[in-house]
Amino acid sequence: MQNKLKIINDPVHGFIRIPHEILFDVIEHPYFQRLRRIGQTGLLNLIFPGATHTRFHHALGAMHLMFTALETLRQKGVKITEEEEKGAMLAILMHDIGHGPFSHALENMLMDDWHHEKLSLLLMNKLNEEFDGQLSIAIEMFQGKYHKKFFNQLISSQLDVDRLDYLNRDSFFTGVSEGNINTQRIISMMNVCSEGELVIDAKGVYSIENFLTARMFMYWQVYYHKTSALAEFLLVKILERAKYLISEGMDLPAGENLKYFLNRGKSSATDEDIYRFTQLDDNDIIHAMKSWQDSEDFILSYWCRCVIQRNLPKTVISTRPFKRKFIEEKIKNTNEFFGINNGKELVHEIKRKLLPYDTKKQPIYLLQKNGKKIRLEESQDQLLSGLMVHKTTRYILTFPRDISHIIS
Repeated sequence: MQNKLKIINDPVHGFIRIPHEILFDVIEHPYFQRLRRIGQTGLLNLIFPGATHTRFHHALGAMHLMFTALETLRQKGVKITEEEEKGAMLAILMHDIGHGPFSHALENMLMDDWHHEKLSLLLMNKLNEEFDGQLSIAIEMFQGKYHKKFFNQLISSQLDVDRLDYLNRDSFFTGVSEGNINTQRIISMMNVCSEGELVIDAKGVYSIENFLTARMFMYWQVYYHKTSALAEFLLVKILERAKYLISEGMDLPAGENLKYFLNRGKSSATDEDIYRFTQLDDNDIIHAMKSWQDSEDFILSYWCRCVIQRNLPKTVISTRPFKRKFIEEKIKNTNEFFGINNGKELVHEIKRKLLPYDTKKQPIYLLQKNGKKIRLEESQDQLLSGLMVHKTTRYILTFPRDISHIIS
């Protein structure tokens, strides 16, 4: 009989234990193994060459942190059964199972408005049928329907184990040390208050502020870096363009499953949609972009060459929207340089906004020694939380690098 209680060596957390056989069974399933071929950070490796880690890495790391968090809560007297432990670990293990190729960038392109969480839930239900209902508690927790609220907060909130893993992992693989947080310290400060909600022991206030600032720096320095934002934007435009050209009757080379989605109109998901979706990964998109570099459509071939050859368009960043006249000049120069009349397709303003700490949606609570909880931003000890409740917006204008020398 196969030993399923494995230990995995992870570069970020060290040794990760798989303490329940059902976890091993889910990891071995083709739906989960596909995550080995889905990058955690899209095209971020064009900017940070080390960022080649996958959703598979991240899911295992988040599962490990969930296990650590539950052990911590148990030591503080929180009652957690073995079935609940299994459920919480399964829920976080599968939280990204619905991610498609290049994750966030393309999730609405292939399946209309099907957010990855919706697809994750759909695949979880399919797996639950296969595993005779062993994932039922996990699905309840994932949806926030389980009667103990803190389980869902550990899976999805402003301070969940998902964020704790991806910040450390992305910091490690990009080499951007500003995102490096002390996950063990944060987890050791977790607690559950009398209302059954996840809180942080008051003495952990600075660890939480460090976590929030680290996340803010990672967004502006890594995820929303102007070239990162551009690379993600290009992926969307490439798929959009391919879909448009196919709808106009052009035959574009692509793998069978990708072609299926490029031809697919708007409709609710069918069993065939789900099957084909689980056959797709980053490789399908990369292979298609390599072929489309030679497309007779100038816009599509130009964008694909930009990505595959990493000869990316020029970007300019600003705290304010760009003036219409400035944008029109870039379009005019693009048309003249390439001898085309649809240069507006190659000039775009990209907008990125970030609210580092959302006090309305999911406030973080501190548990004081007297047993009362207070909001993080209301703590007398907080230094930075009050400054992170404001939204920041950046505007990025992208246009062909070939025209960057032209002075209008």
